[in-house]
Amino acid sequence: MSQEIKIVIQKIDEYRYLVPRSFREGMRIEGLIYANDELIKAIERDQTLMQVANVATLPGLVGRSLAMPDAHQGYGFAIGGVAAADIQKGVVSAGGVGFDINCGVRLLRSDLSLEQVKPKLDPLLNQMFRDIPCGTGRKGIVGGLSYDELDRVLENGAHWAVRNGYGSDEDLRHIEETGRIPNADANKVSKRAKERGRDQLGTLGSGNHFAEVQYVAEVFDEEAGRVFGLSPQQIVILIHTGSRGLGHQVCTDYLDIMQEAMRRYNITIVDRQLACVPIQSPEGQSYLGAMAAAANFAFANRQMITHWTREAFTRVLGKGELKIVYDVCHNIAKEETHRVEGSSRRVLVHRKGATRAFPKHRPELPSDYADVGQPVLIPGSMGTCSYVLVGTEQAMEETFGSSCHGAGRSKSRHAAKKEISADQLVHQLQQKGIHVRGASKSGLTEENPDAYKDVSLVVEVVHNAGIAKKVAKLLPIGVIKG
Repeated sequence: MSQEIKIVIQKIDEYRYLVPRSFREGMRIEGLIYANDELIKAIERDQTLMQVANVATLPGLVGRSLAMPDAHQGYGFAIGGVAAADIQKGVVSAGGVGFDINCGVRLLRSDLSLEQVKPKLDPLLNQMFRDIPCGTGRKGIVGGLSYDELDRVLENGAHWAVRNGYGSDEDLRHIEETGRIPNADANKVSKRAKERGRDQLGTLGSGNHFAEVQYVAEVFDEEAGRVFGLSPQQIVILIHTGSRGLGHQVCTDYLDIMQEAMRRYNITIVDRQLACVPIQSPEGQSYLGAMAAAANFAFANRQMITHWTREAFTRVLGKGELKIVYDVCHNIAKEETHRVEGSSRRVLVHRKGATRAFPKHRPELPSDYADVGQPVLIPGSMGTCSYVLVGTEQAMEETFGSSCHGAGRSKSRHAAKKEISADQLVHQLQQKGIHVRGASKSGLTEENPDAYKDVSLVVEVVHNAGIAKKVAKLLPIGVIKG
């Protein structure tokens, strides 16, 4: 398979590989992969290329089926996949969003330095670990919400959290969509999904979700760094989590609905995991309403974790003045306006493990970022580094304003657990000056940094390809894991 792939994909330049329509029968559009020589080898090892080609067979797509340099095999779409569908003629696919709807990243900045925080790091991590519920199935501090109250969360997102004392209106300005996706419909979320979610609001979860205490190691773009409030040696916090069991169940429910409905719309697909329906169909509109509701749950979730992080900083360091730099979605489908073949069109952009990367002067941006562009937050693997980038016009031209979302796995969780024990991993991280608190040993070993691609390589590709530009590099000193 590897030799065949090398023959049929075409290297356009140092950072782009074309998947032509001849790659497989039924492709309606081309595929495009962002990678360098090293990363394309990793992408070739699983089914990522075939998944990019499979997506290109779906009806009503425009532009190209895209994969970011962190791409790896996922459910239906590759994780790191981007595809846009014509809003009138195209389809929506639950697999093109993923199970953890609005899994996303939020960056907080402090007015504290590395020198100030380091002596109190262990007490700070202990307090954060007590205050932020972590781990599989862990219940939130707020307890079981009533179904009426949960519906308000689903339709109002971070706005609900702020109205209930978990932050301020200033926070909302620096969240994608101000923390509330419009057209969310709690009535389209099943009772089972609500049952799974109503105890989990304000919880970090497990897997690759985390809260990290980091510091700004390097600033590459002084102007953007100044606008985002980032400076060398400054302490920042990166929070990565999503919609928990509620979002997972929404995806599960609508995959079943879409697989059944395709017969009525005479849609045939090359992979059952790509189940889809017309965007304008009743099933398509119901899914988008439920997806938006799950995304709003995730926004509220990160807002509440922000509140408890602030409280922990106040208790231990006497300062909890943590400002939101930005909060971005990873797994989402959004109706946006883009230029396609020279004309402006409304499209539904599926971003599956990908980040919006809008340039300056876009109306969606907070006013204070209008002259530089949208922050793009790229977390690395535990124990390496993370990056802040900024969106570009090139991204609007090539990727529907999208960029990568992380390092991307190179090994399965099962394989990662075999390679190292939790005690060895904790010791290795401590040798690097990184302190860890984890809810489970298996949760730590699954996230062994060696199970991920090199995030710096991934970021260099998007930077040099011009679809996002580097602003700052962040290094961790403390990690909270589920």
